[in-house]
Amino acid sequence: MTSDSNLFAQQKANRRRSTILITIFVLFFAWIGFGGDLSFYLYTVDAPQEAYHHTIPWFGIFATVLGLSMTYFAWKRGPKGILWATGAWELINPSKPDEQQLVNVVEEMSIASGLPRPKIWVVPDKDPNAFATGVDEHDAHLAVTEGLLDTLNRDELQAVVAHEMSHIRNHDVKLMTLLAALVGVMALISDGAWRFMRFGGGRSRGGRSGGGGGGKKGGAGALALIVLVLWLVSVLLAPIISRLLALGVSRKREFLADATAAQFTRNPAALAAALRKIEDAAAATKSVKRGTAHLCIADPLGRRISNREGFVANALATHPPMALRIARLKRMAYQYDKTGVIPEEL
Repeated sequence: MTSDSNLFAQQKANRRRSTILITIFVLFFAWIGFGGDLSFYLYTVDAPQEAYHHTIPWFGIFATVLGLSMTYFAWKRGPKGILWATGAWELINPSKPDEQQLVNVVEEMSIASGLPRPKIWVVPDKDPNAFATGVDEHDAHLAVTEGLLDTLNRDELQAVVAHEMSHIRNHDVKLMTLLAALVGVMALISDGAWRFMRFGGGRSRGGRSGGGGGGKKGGAGALALIVLVLWLVSVLLAPIISRLLALGVSRKREFLADATAAQFTRNPAALAAALRKIEDAAAATKSVKRGTAHLCIADPLGRRISNREGFVANALATHPPMALRIARLKRMAYQYDKTGVIPEEL
């Protein structure tokens, strides 16, 4: 299979994943609402006639509408929210040589990739890193940290920009931006559900103390308890599962972006050198939060799990091992060691 067909396949897969992801989140919001309705209905179905009977699924209707609204908001406003969270400022009129160099490099890689020039942002952080965000190539944003501008030479900066342009071309940014936005939405919904559960639980205890058919529940009461337990487990695990999904959705996209960047620049050694400098930086990228860590060219959290391979790393790490990425780029550049062998890890 040719490299172009691989890219087209990746783009198609990312579009499909975006659709599936939106569907899963909306269905989860619906379950949070209608699951609560079902549990409340079963709890009140055997209550005395004068007591409250929950028959209209208000929770489900509200949660579904809220889920659809917040998903739409995340889709439309996610990129700007991510940039705002990092404290990035848009580079419009360069005033320093390194800023002008960044603009020149982005324009060069836009031509090489055949894409419109993305908006350029600078993150006030001394740790070298970069990321791209947006919903498509016509509304894309490329951000680099101040530390990246200070650390890399021109060829290395060009290679990093090419890597981020690759994510835009491969439609990675659409999927990963949506993930970043919806992870935050999921945490918000989960927190709200817990607050409502605590409030509702207090009222339920007060109602039962007045006598109401607490002993008449029978099978409905047992089923209500099962549904409630499933609902609580869903609420408890939702933020964790959504974050794991964001972390391990596809580590292969970084390898593909590295390879595509080498295609754009014809200089894989420059990207290898850039990744080495980024990896050797001591501090974490403090401006980038956990929910958006998967957007960066390197793990901004500095976690050891990102340097490992295997099932656990695939599920928990945002990026493949940096040493492996560098080794692959070195092999592309035919950089042999003294024994005449291309090293597996450098």
